[in-house]
Amino acid sequence: MATELRRRMIEDMQLRSLSERTQESYARSVSQLAKHYHKSPDKITEEELRQYFLFLKNDKKYARATCTIALCGIKFFFDHTIKREWPTLSFVRPKKEKRLPVVLSVEEVRRILGHIELPRYRVCLTTIYSCGLRLQEGTTLQISHIDSARMLLHVHGKGAKDRYVPLPQRTLTLLREFWKTHRNAVWLFPATGRGGLRRPTEKSSTSVPKSTVQIAFKDALKKAGIHKKASVHTLRHSYATHLLEQGINLRLIQEYLGHNTPTTTAIYTHLTQKSQEIAAQTINKLMADL
Repeated sequence: MATELRRRMIEDMQLRSLSERTQESYARSVSQLAKHYHKSPDKITEEELRQYFLFLKNDKKYARATCTIALCGIKFFFDHTIKREWPTLSFVRPKKEKRLPVVLSVEEVRRILGHIELPRYRVCLTTIYSCGLRLQEGTTLQISHIDSARMLLHVHGKGAKDRYVPLPQRTLTLLREFWKTHRNAVWLFPATGRGGLRRPTEKSSTSVPKSTVQIAFKDALKKAGIHKKASVHTLRHSYATHLLEQGINLRLIQEYLGHNTPTTTAIYTHLTQKSQEIAAQTINKLMADL
């Protein structure tokens, strides 16, 4: 993508307050489109655009989420940057997959966390689980986000939507103990090396990379002998399911997770073991005299 077009697109995204990650993903999608046809994206025809999405689906076999990102990025470019309507974009959105998320049991979560050797990863993942955080939310936690007086954690969530979640006493204790090992002035989980653990008072330091936390989780999952297709995000799903099983109101769980609608949170009602058991007992009682 030409430098001028890229600059304009990034400015348009900034004006609409899209996150840096979204800006990077959208710009990359348009650049990949331009690279595919070896010409500026504003010169691409509707038929070429149509063939490109068929290429992503049939040849590249991209997952739905990847195709959706490409669609949204390219659509943003045509709608807002060059202000050109493309009918193709209205019908190429991939069909939504209705899959229930993987959930770990309470015992499985403990086993995984118990197999993480390095404290920075163990405490980070423990915090992610015990507060229902996304990976990005967990790795970028700062000291100022902790409200120990009210036992709350101030989370800067997805889409610039802040929320407060309950901070368990045990999690607070772990965070305090771990902070004493690095005493970083900003981050609860600073990156190692320059600006990180070796220079704990450097305010310009960065937080621990998400990729290293993901690797630590995968290694622990394997060591724990758990064969579910779990990821760090599975801890968030498990948190919600475990709260629901303990009788926490679904509306409260929605607030803790930062969901916009109760419909999104309601998926966890299908995952709770207690709900399934109660349903099975009711069905058995209803059908007992057949």
